[in-house]
Amino acid sequence: MGFKIKENIIWVGKIDWELRKFHGEELSTHRGSSYNSYLIKDKKIALIDTGWAPFAGEFVGNLSQEIDLKSIDFVISNHCEKDHSGAMPELMRNIPDTPVYCTKNGEKFLRAQYHQDWNYQVVKTGDTLDLGTKKLIFIEAPMLHWPDTMFTYLTEDNILFSTDGFGQHYASELMYNDLVDQTELYQEAIKYYANILTPFSKQVGKKIEEVLALKVPVDMICPSHGVIWRDDPLQIVKQYVKWADNYQENQITIIYDTMWDSTRKMAETIAQGITRVDGNLTVKIYNVSRSDKNDIVTEIFKSKAILVGSSTINRGILSSIAGMLEEIRGLGFKGKKAAAFGSYGWSGEAVKMITAGLDEAGFEIMNDGIRVTWNPDQSTRKECFSYGEEISKILSR
Repeated sequence: MGFKIKENIIWVGKIDWELRKFHGEELSTHRGSSYNSYLIKDKKIALIDTGWAPFAGEFVGNLSQEIDLKSIDFVISNHCEKDHSGAMPELMRNIPDTPVYCTKNGEKFLRAQYHQDWNYQVVKTGDTLDLGTKKLIFIEAPMLHWPDTMFTYLTEDNILFSTDGFGQHYASELMYNDLVDQTELYQEAIKYYANILTPFSKQVGKKIEEVLALKVPVDMICPSHGVIWRDDPLQIVKQYVKWADNYQENQITIIYDTMWDSTRKMAETIAQGITRVDGNLTVKIYNVSRSDKNDIVTEIFKSKAILVGSSTINRGILSSIAGMLEEIRGLGFKGKKAAAFGSYGWSGEAVKMITAGLDEAGFEIMNDGIRVTWNPDQSTRKECFSYGEEISKILSR
């Protein structure tokens, strides 16, 4: 059933407690998620977004208990990715002539996905839709995080329906930001930004400036995933401003994979050298093959530098590290330093290959890296410790 968030505004979405992977297997969702849809009742009735296809029947069934479907005057598609629009075919079978408001790219993508000739109404930034006593104002937000994305602002109630912006993959029956655990909330919010929005940080910054320039009051931000921001809703906007500006904390993240523990020993010894020089520098270490890659990405996002290590195998690097380098390259991190390390038996190409990969990904390479043969002995451990000290000194300059 629906949840009233304001007089005549009802959340009609779905909380997905079981979700643990999203975007296929690309994104971990340890705390589940939600697919938020909002029903606005005025003289005219508007529905903002729907939900994911596996819950289409449930969504339409629940919606029909809130309102006669045929009384819906407008369907707003802020974003046509399938977790937002997957229930639209089921809904539109019941109301086939109802206008669907979306961007130009929104129409293009909806047609491409569902092959339906719905009553599309293309809108652009500044266009309005009169509901009677209130209006919807549309704001195009391309690449936040698809080309079709837009925000919708509701006058009088001062609500920004922000689609993927300001969201989190976070299931909670408490619904509001002030009611949930704040540590959990911000862990999921920064993870969401780091893994989904980082490549579009430049656009994020510009769009936030554009929204703030409208100088409209914002009493509530209603994203498409996670909880609703009602207590100081602009707090998450301020965080996005920080996160979009080549964000980093006083942290270095060390990631590696290892065959027979030699590279692990290097990672741990390098970390000891780093902290010996600067005890205030946070150091985190992850074995890529045993850790969640999206959690690792979040830590890289927070870091001012990373170290990447791998054993050499077949004149190359371990596949887990190759995959992580590709993940990092695609996210397009800016303003971060990096270096490589690794162990080998007889050829030792890994360090050079990792360094090249980090350079291609846009990191500032601190040095040529360090490599050792076989299992580190006392002498080579001292080299790794000294290497850690060198890295720490570079970061303190």
